[in-house]
Amino acid sequence: MSMKRIWGALAAGTVLSIAQPALADVKAGVDAWQQGDYAKAVALWLPLAQTGDPDAQFNMGQAYKLGRGVKTDPAAAIDWYRKAAKQGHSRAEDNLGLLMFQQGDRAGALPFLQRAADRGEPRAQYIVGTALFNGDLAAKNWVRAYALMTRSSESGLAQATTSLRQMDKFIPQDQRSEGIAMARSMAQQEQPADSGAPTSREAPKPIRTTALPPSTPASPAPSPRPEKVETTPPPKAKPAPAPAPAPKVATAKPALPHVASGGAWRVQIGAFSEEARARALWSQLNRKVSGLSGYQPYIMTSGGVTRLQAGPLSSSADASRLCGAIKAAGADCMPKKM
Repeated sequence: MSMKRIWGALAAGTVLSIAQPALADVKAGVDAWQQGDYAKAVALWLPLAQTGDPDAQFNMGQAYKLGRGVKTDPAAAIDWYRKAAKQGHSRAEDNLGLLMFQQGDRAGALPFLQRAADRGEPRAQYIVGTALFNGDLAAKNWVRAYALMTRSSESGLAQATTSLRQMDKFIPQDQRSEGIAMARSMAQQEQPADSGAPTSREAPKPIRTTALPPSTPASPAPSPRPEKVETTPPPKAKPAPAPAPAPKVATAKPALPHVASGGAWRVQIGAFSEEARARALWSQLNRKVSGLSGYQPYIMTSGGVTRLQAGPLSSSADASRLCGAIKAAGADCMPKKM
């Protein structure tokens, strides 16, 4: 798995978001951004960012990363992300590590990526897992590498699934089993909002986001391949059989309302830049929420944003109960009347 090819493999799946806390001027900037008036959004955010508002600083980082309202400037984006991250803005820290890695500062990015991986950021898990597998930037640790790659693969990152198959050829069965157990423990500690499930714009905390299109055009990503380890496999080791599927994490499954044959209500589970991410989340929730498969998924794309909804439901109360079950499984949810 070449560390030089990792960023290219991840760029197509990158989802960029804009924070919108309660502060009125920051919210006004978010509204302008969503309407395509990027210059107005930046004009509203800049003075707040300069006076230390972490959400405005994060948003300025996004603007410079995307080149909207300002010229694309990765160095400026990194500077704003860093300012927000120092104030505890986890999404800024996630983006800081990923962008530093993209710009070639792999050693400097690693501490940020490690913390992002612990929070459940799948791209960071992929990068850190690769580093630990190859012994690049950090001491080789095949158990943790396999655990991180397993979590990244379970999030739907195709490159991680390919890497797991490569790892299976070199990592002994006992270490893979330890890695699977570690992945299960990680899943219980990760923060859902930072592991791919978008947060509701209406919820006051944690920091609220809305999905935006990727900053770079999607392009076929080369499959990562192990490099360093290939020269020193375990002596006379034969390819080990594929590991057993990771044990499912036990989750609470609240009682759901009866599925209605018709109704004016649905629940919105998230908004994404890619339809595949919406379908991956629906698949994950079907495994965690008992009875969810009885509802109809609605995947609607408009203005470059794909929204995932489920229904129909006959009343607001039924929609709220369904949202409660979905939130208990680690995703955000919002009732919507159609």
